[in-house]
Amino acid sequence: MHLLYYRPSIFSHFNKELHLAESTRLGGVSTGCYKSLNLSFNNTDTAENVVENRKRLAKSLGYDIDQLASIHQVHGDRVLRIHQPGHWQAYDGLITNKKGIVLAISIADCTPVLIYDPSQKAIGAVHAGWKGTVAQITAQALLAMRDAFGTKPADCWAYIGSCIGANDFEVDADVADHFDEKYKTWNHEKKKFFVDLKTSNLDQLTRLGVSNSQIAISPHSTYRCTDRYFSHRAEQGKTGRMLAVIGMK
Repeated sequence: MHLLYYRPSIFSHFNKELHLAESTRLGGVSTGCYKSLNLSFNNTDTAENVVENRKRLAKSLGYDIDQLASIHQVHGDRVLRIHQPGHWQAYDGLITNKKGIVLAISIADCTPVLIYDPSQKAIGAVHAGWKGTVAQITAQALLAMRDAFGTKPADCWAYIGSCIGANDFEVDADVADHFDEKYKTWNHEKKKFFVDLKTSNLDQLTRLGVSNSQIAISPHSTYRCTDRYFSHRAEQGKTGRMLAVIGMK
């Protein structure tokens, strides 16, 4: 694992083709609750810090921050096809078949999903909080790639990234009722449900035809690993954000 990021080994045979990684919170210049590699402008960290942090991550992965395509995420199911770098409002998924564009998803407990279709040379990036997961945002992104680029799910490789883990995402019935029984457990002692976001997003991919052997799942829970990751819940909202990025060189 690099200080600034984690790159799943399942993508190792695409190293020459992709900029792909999930950042950590390490190796940046931000201080206080944003220590140290905060990559989001949507907080009280200084813009200068965020720009420097983004430059450090970009340099370590071999792209320029001007190549980023990002979104203001709203926990929905809308997917945007990207033709150029920039920032857009009110989406939770990005797809493109343009080389040189790096799709970026901001995370700090929600599930990032990165998708690569080496056959049609297309990529997707998804922000799947619990609402987006219920709305099938990961499936929507894969279907959007199919419709836009002719992507076949069986050709795709995917990474389901670090997020709040199944043993940590404690919710009441108002959230749990939206999930199938497979994705939730009841804790009698705490009188709470626990929801598994990673498995729910995994099943969205496999139901459409992505092979389990072509999907990697992060073993880390952001909630438990605040030495390595930002966690909105564990740090009570006073924290930074990581980025999950994917781009074709």
